[in-house]
Amino acid sequence: MEITLLYLAPLAGLISIIFAGIFARNVLKNDPGTEEMQKISGAIQEGAMAYLNRQYKTIAVVALVLGVVMFVAQLGSKTIIGFFAGAISSALAGYIGMNISVRANVRTANKAKEGLRQAMDVAFKGGAVTGLAVVGLALLGTSGFFIIYGATPESVDLVIGFGFGASLISLFARVGGGIFTKAADVGADLVGKIEAGIPEDDPRNAGVIADNVGDNVGDCAGMGADLFETYVVTALAAMLLGGLIITQFENAILYPLMLGSAAIGASIIAVFFVRIDDDNNIMKALYKGVAAAAIISTAAFYFITDALMGNIQFFYSALIGIVIMVLMVVITEYYTSDKFRPVKSIAASSETGAGTNIITGLSVGLESTGLPVVVISTGILAAYYVVGGGMLGLYSISIAAIAMLSTTGIIVALDSYGPITDNAGGIAEMANLPESTREVTDALDSVGNTTKAVTKGYAIGSAALGALALFADFTHKVGITDGVLSLDNPLVLVGLFIGGLMPFLFSAVTMKAVGKTAFEVVNEVRRQFREIPGIMEGTTKPEYGKCVDIVTKAAIREMAVPGIIAIVIPLFVGLVLGKLALGGLLIGIIVVGLMMALMMTNGGGAWDNAKKVIEGGAYGGKGSEAHKAAVVGDTVGDPFKDTSGPALNPLIKVVNMVAILFSAMFISSGLI
Repeated sequence: MEITLLYLAPLAGLISIIFAGIFARNVLKNDPGTEEMQKISGAIQEGAMAYLNRQYKTIAVVALVLGVVMFVAQLGSKTIIGFFAGAISSALAGYIGMNISVRANVRTANKAKEGLRQAMDVAFKGGAVTGLAVVGLALLGTSGFFIIYGATPESVDLVIGFGFGASLISLFARVGGGIFTKAADVGADLVGKIEAGIPEDDPRNAGVIADNVGDNVGDCAGMGADLFETYVVTALAAMLLGGLIITQFENAILYPLMLGSAAIGASIIAVFFVRIDDDNNIMKALYKGVAAAAIISTAAFYFITDALMGNIQFFYSALIGIVIMVLMVVITEYYTSDKFRPVKSIAASSETGAGTNIITGLSVGLESTGLPVVVISTGILAAYYVVGGGMLGLYSISIAAIAMLSTTGIIVALDSYGPITDNAGGIAEMANLPESTREVTDALDSVGNTTKAVTKGYAIGSAALGALALFADFTHKVGITDGVLSLDNPLVLVGLFIGGLMPFLFSAVTMKAVGKTAFEVVNEVRRQFREIPGIMEGTTKPEYGKCVDIVTKAAIREMAVPGIIAIVIPLFVGLVLGKLALGGLLIGIIVVGLMMALMMTNGGGAWDNAKKVIEGGAYGGKGSEAHKAAVVGDTVGDPFKDTSGPALNPLIKVVNMVAILFSAMFISSGLI
């Protein structure tokens, strides 16, 4: 292994963090606007940071308990240290992104006074801070611990703790943030839009600040932690499999780290490609950044493969990953953008009421699983056989996953752009800025809905490939050979059923949490309309803090059970039923979790944009019966796309990481 080259990986991570700091400074240089705008932004900042602080304090307690469990299981001090470092790094990425996003929103709103191009630049650079911080910390932590622990094949096993720590934070950030954001959003919409007939982000709505806070904790901190964990876990999976073929390819462990290092440089360069042309096409401007990152990465991958592996077939593996990424983005946009048939069909169905809207939305969500599964399946087969199959084939699949994640920096920037522009629109509405300013923020926000959906599809696709590589490593560690995981074995079948059940059970708990919390928000907003005189006339301000407090407490309280499901069930199955049942469980959760995540995120995104179509003037526009039906559909879709669906992504990987981390305990335990 080229030890000198190995140091390029942590260096690339540091460079990414430095550029995140540069972009943060550039964003903060912009004028935050009027005193009223700053006051609104300050309330959002205060609520977001207060929630994160409470969330991470709660997670810290869980982490300490798990640290004790790992100590009792004799996993070793290095693994436990890595576990805490992974958790802290993931939390830090969330903090960095959140701090900038809640400050970029008001600056984007103020820049919107000057025009679309100026506002777009601030919003995207704000998102780029989160993106580069995520990939920088992920690569720095993974490569750094690998080097510290000796840079040998055995060292990779010690770094698994780092990945598990990242997975833990990701799961809680996704679940807690998702409950917060959707409970606030649903509660505010049900009373504001349907009952009171006031616009979204109207300052008379007591839930509006909680809604804006939720956008940040759900999509900035939540998605940041999600893709941080996906990046780390996928890199570890490739390195673990690389250790199994190191006698054939001595740089097999180094190779995925070098691909990640090159991709960071590509992402930094790609940020400067995001500029609006004279046609004012925002989506085109954002996709220029994604395309630049993919093209530059692909070119770099060729030379890295030739230099390190001496077998250009692995370049084809990486190229397959890039193609999967592009196709997942295209397919997700097709199902969630208001320009295409699926969203238009939901909007049209709203003319006959909420029932037909719900039916059509569910149909679109279910249909949307087809093409992604075809793409992922084709990619898996192509990556496996392009190098001849066997263990090399499994390693090739992990390289495809690494290549797919090469654009993570720019993809997270797209995602964080969404809540920044959404908040900017809310601030413009609440501060009574001119209609021309609101038109600019609305244009930015409408694209933000699509970018958030696209990033979720990207995250789910990469998770599927990464989870497959993790599963391969688990079977190797516990000695499960080819053909052993047969449906003829009742333990395997039971494991499959339990694994398939877990996404349903997990989604039921998280959906119920959103519904229950939204109920509390609805009652609080109704109470304020009823008991505080002058709110509807605009002479008295609502008590925004009450709703923020409701959703904060509920999100912290309700995220415990999903966490228990993710950790306790695989441990129980592995210890009581044994490694074969646990192998079946992993297969079940990967397959069912992937389908459900795609259905929920795409269906929810389509419902959201169908409502936007009607709000743009179609089928009677705002206030029409079709609009009321579309709001109901969007209300159902909200926890689909922002709570349960995205949280299935870290659930799959947490379960796989538990299986790998405690694999030594499962070898001789259980019934077989």
